Parts: sequence; C-alpha cells; structure tokens
Amino acid sequence: MPQPSKTSTVTTPLERALDQNEAVKDTVAQSADELLVINTVLKQEIPGQLQTGEVAQALQKTDLLETRIQASAEDLAQVNQVLEQEIDERASLEQELEKTKAALAQAKAASSK
Repeated sequence: MPQPSKTSTVTTPLERALDQNEAVKDTVAQSADELLVINTVLKQEIPGQLQTGEVAQALQKTDLLETRIQASAEDLAQVNQVLEQEIDERASLEQELEKTKAALAQAKAASSK
C-alpha cells in the first residue's frame, strides 16, 4: 500500500480511494472464499441423487456467483494497481514541481541582487 507523499502527511483523495477500494476488494475476496466453502459443504452433504431440481439449480447458481465474485475481486485488484501507479506518478510530479518552484525562487532571488 503506498504511503502519503513525502512532501505531505495528509492523504490525498486518490490514496483514500485506494484504501477504500482495498477494503472492498478484501471483503469481496473473503465473500468468494466463504461461498466456496459453503458450496463445497452443501455438495458433500447432499447426496448426488438428491441434487436435482431446485437444489441442483441453487448449487449451480452458487457456483456461478462464486465465479463472478472472484472475478470482481480480481478486477478490483487491477483497479488498485492503477490507483497505486497514479498515486506514485502524482507524488513524483509533486516533488518535481517543488524542485522547480525552489529553483525558480532561487533564480528570482539571484536576479534581484
């Protein structure tokens, strides 16, 4: 997880969005894991010959739901990577801007002597 930029200890909106997105990703991934466990237990506890009709449909839907939730967690992880890159780029640009401002201030001071 990226840290706030060295020039500021205040978190930026991007950093807060990343933190929030990380929390959502973790919740979604945990939900997918829990659904996998529940589905596995149900399949083991309900004999195959009884896995018909609505029970079979319910088990199939939980399989599909688990897959969608896992895909969503992976999508969130990719979004987090993009946010991290954006935060790093922004921090670099802010540092460069500070250096440029300092150089400009020095140049102004030197030219006014």
